[in-house]
Amino acid sequence: MISRLQEKLAAGQFVLTAEVCPPKGCDCGEFLEKARKLAPLVDAVNVTDNQGASMRISPLAAAALLVREGIEPIYQITCRDRNRLALQSDLLGAAALGITNVLALSGDHISFGDHRGGKPVFDLDSVQLLQAIQGLGEGRDLAGKRVSGEPAFFVGAAAAPEAEPFELTTFKLEKKAAAGASFFQTQAVFDPERLAFFSCAVKPHGVKVIAGILLLKSATMARYVTENIPGLNVPAALINELENAADPTAAGVRIAARLAAACKPHCHGLHIMAMGREDLIPQILESVKKVKSKE
Repeated sequence: MISRLQEKLAAGQFVLTAEVCPPKGCDCGEFLEKARKLAPLVDAVNVTDNQGASMRISPLAAAALLVREGIEPIYQITCRDRNRLALQSDLLGAAALGITNVLALSGDHISFGDHRGGKPVFDLDSVQLLQAIQGLGEGRDLAGKRVSGEPAFFVGAAAAPEAEPFELTTFKLEKKAAAGASFFQTQAVFDPERLAFFSCAVKPHGVKVIAGILLLKSATMARYVTENIPGLNVPAALINELENAADPTAAGVRIAARLAAACKPHCHGLHIMAMGREDLIPQILESVKKVKSKE
């Protein structure tokens, strides 16, 4: 079954995705309500996997709940918490539950999260995970054994357009493309010109680029992003704009809207990360409606 996301990207249409973090608990009421409100505005909803290495409900369960609601999920799966048996097992479960879109990630290191005494796994890296997904789609597991049924996933991977040195980044992206990634969902973009450069660099690999737009809610958050997340650097001018704003969150929405509009001509879609303020996503999207998208 072809997902709506895959169908639109294949047809050259511009796509919109947004991120909703599953709850820290088994009450999914608020999570589902946020996803329902976003569903008319976006093509798919990302379900994060213990984002920031903080424990939350299984993304497999959360994504399955979205499928039940008629909302198309992008199921994020990371290498941090599972070995190759568990990763393949969860992927087969996802296929059985009607989940088509998968974003294969290494995952934030456990030292960033709320269970720092836990042991990270990283049995596979993100490229090897993509290869495992590719193998399952061909009817075999990593041990070379046959599996019943061949899951037809639409698979994506992460990318960091502003990471340095860029040559090392492109080498890893080439490997991801060769391992079956059909789209890149990027980290937050703060330099649209760098996104344009990045998109040109990966164009020969035929992978669609969905640019990440992060809602910065304060100058403190902007500084934290710059200091703690590799590959991200919030420009000083944006930090000053947040610092001097009477309403920092409103300023963050304006910044996100500007960046989204500036990035649209250089990518095949936008991925909005509102970090708990999904109610503000419509304001961000409003600004990009009339902007010409990438051909």
